[in-house]
Amino acid sequence: MARILVIDDEPAICWSARALLTDRGHVVDIAASVEQSWSLLHDAEPDAIVLDIRLPGVDGISALPEFRQRLPQTPVIVMTAFGDLPNAVSAYQRGAFEYLLKPFDLDQFAELVERALAKRDRSVKMLEQGTEIARVAEVYPLVGTSAAMQSVYRQIALFAGTDFPVLITGPTGSGKELVARAIHEHSGAAAGPFVPVCLASLNPSLIESELFGHVRGAFTGATQDRGGMFAAADSGSLFFDELADTPLDFQVKLLRVLESRRYSPVGSGKEIQTRARVIAASNRRLDQLIREGRFREDLFHRLNVFCIELPSLEERREDIPELVAYFLENLPSGLRPRAISDQFWKALEQRKWSGNVRELRHVVEHAAVLARGDELDAAHLPQTARDSPSCDASSELEQAVIHWVDQELDAGRDRLHERLIEKTELALLRRVLAETDQNRSAAARLLGVDRATLRQRLRDEA
Repeated sequence: MARILVIDDEPAICWSARALLTDRGHVVDIAASVEQSWSLLHDAEPDAIVLDIRLPGVDGISALPEFRQRLPQTPVIVMTAFGDLPNAVSAYQRGAFEYLLKPFDLDQFAELVERALAKRDRSVKMLEQGTEIARVAEVYPLVGTSAAMQSVYRQIALFAGTDFPVLITGPTGSGKELVARAIHEHSGAAAGPFVPVCLASLNPSLIESELFGHVRGAFTGATQDRGGMFAAADSGSLFFDELADTPLDFQVKLLRVLESRRYSPVGSGKEIQTRARVIAASNRRLDQLIREGRFREDLFHRLNVFCIELPSLEERREDIPELVAYFLENLPSGLRPRAISDQFWKALEQRKWSGNVRELRHVVEHAAVLARGDELDAAHLPQTARDSPSCDASSELEQAVIHWVDQELDAGRDRLHERLIEKTELALLRRVLAETDQNRSAAARLLGVDRATLRQRLRDEA
């Protein structure tokens, strides 16, 4: 038998909790406010506390430190119907045992209380944080109160306090870099820089130099010493995006750095110790790539110490209104609509969001520009490629390019023209050569270039 204190101003919640826990043999005390609970603590010390966030008078988050100070061995379960990332991080940072979203399953609630009681002799480890939560939420916003996003917030709050690698998975456009930035800003590395690296955009022959740096004379064109991205990250965080595209031969070197925390610039025998925390992301199934022999299993397990799987927008459709409101709020004042029609909302509900949150943002911005401050209507929404009866290869190509450019801009990358040409030219050459049975003269004619130019292009790409 244990004594449990439930603090909530909703009588129905209190009644349900008391009935459930009493049936399990526990003694349950009820308080409608934090202030009322202090008097109960004088009579008997509880073995566990269930605390609502929104309360009359002192709120649950503000009261957490005093509960932890008065009762350091007593686990506190925080519950709320208004969950977001700042609340989740605040709760864990201030010593909450667990964070529970209303409405909850009663069996789940009872199991959580039993788990808290089983561990009540252990102090809850408080998560360190070097940056104020309000600033993080403003700069790197993660929007949504769905159950799927609550799980993400909880994992960010738990994992940020360690220096182990974190692997973030999820479809394109789901917000993997935002999660990585949130982990960084809530971690002990927050005082250092956050350095994003798109591995797919790096030249395979130069990837080692880009990450580890090089010394003068290491290769042709290396006219001076240059620090790489590990050096730039210093004691901050290094974010590897599109992890699945890492060349196999480099995966061995990356694994060694993760294991030893040391690396050598290209052309140097000197080892440098790194303090950077590694966060990686992939929109592809790494387990499938392992089976295909395209990704090292040992590197996967080293990076997969903690894993956060982001939901697609299809899995969190209830967050769409909140996301739309956020995107509109961040538009210039002259573009914010005076109203939103029912037809607009209905069209959003019926749309298939293959591009996830990124696609929703672009759709909202497109509609707002067309509406020019007037009411947003379904007619302002852009057609998807599937919806458009006149969609042809050129429009599909244009959409693909726009999607790629959007990704690059979101990641803050430059040299877009050069890098797009590099990514597409080789595919074009190979396809035309295949069409002409490797006849270079015919291929050059189809491409509209002379044979010498084609030969040089192929040599450069080799």
